[in-house]
Amino acid sequence: MGCQKGIAARIRAKGADYLLVLKANHGRAFEAAREHFERTCFGRGSGGRPVFDAFDEGHGRLVRRRVFADPAAKELEPLSGWPELTTVLAVETIRGVAGTGKVEAEIRYFLTSCGDDPAVLVRAIRRHWSIENALHWVLDITFREDDSRVRDRTAARNLALLRKIALNLVARDRSGRTSLRRRRKKAAWNDDYMLRIIARQAHA
Repeated sequence: MGCQKGIAARIRAKGADYLLVLKANHGRAFEAAREHFERTCFGRGSGGRPVFDAFDEGHGRLVRRRVFADPAAKELEPLSGWPELTTVLAVETIRGVAGTGKVEAEIRYFLTSCGDDPAVLVRAIRRHWSIENALHWVLDITFREDDSRVRDRTAARNLALLRKIALNLVARDRSGRTSLRRRRKKAAWNDDYMLRIIARQAHA
C-alpha cells in the first residue's frame, strides 16, 4: 500500500491504525526522518537503543535486524501533516551471504498512528519480514538472485523489479506441475510460451 496521507486518513476514519513505509520519494519527510535517526540512533555516540535486535539465519544468509522507535520524531516539521501520527520507526537490516563475504545494509523508516507498545509494532513488521524472506528465497532459487554481480544500486533495483514481474507471470501459469525455475527457463527458450503467459496476464 502506498505511503500517502490520504490513505492514512481513510484508515484512521475506519478506526484502524496505519503502519506505512516512508520512502525516499517523500523528499523532505524522508530526509528529516533519516537525519533524525542518524543523529539519535545511528551516529557515533548517539546513544539510541533499539526496541528489537535479533539475528535470523537460513538459506545461507545471516540477517541482523534492529528496530528503533521514537515518538519524538513525530514533531519533525516535514511530518506535521500526517494524521494522528504517534511514532516514527527506523528498521536497520544487515545481510550477509555465507561464503561470499558480501554484506548489504539498508535502513527503512515507518510511520504509524499506533500508540501501543513498540513490541506490537515489531510483530507487525516481522510478519512483513517473513513474507519478504520467502520471496527472496524463491527469487534466489528461480533466478539465482544472490549470484548477481550488478553493483549499481539503481540497476539492482530495476532488475529486482523485473525479476518479481517475471516471477508473478510464471507463477500464474497453472497448465503444468513443473517448478517455477523450469517454467522460467521454458519462457526463455520458447517464445510462444512466453507470449502466452504475458497475454494471459494482460487479459486477466
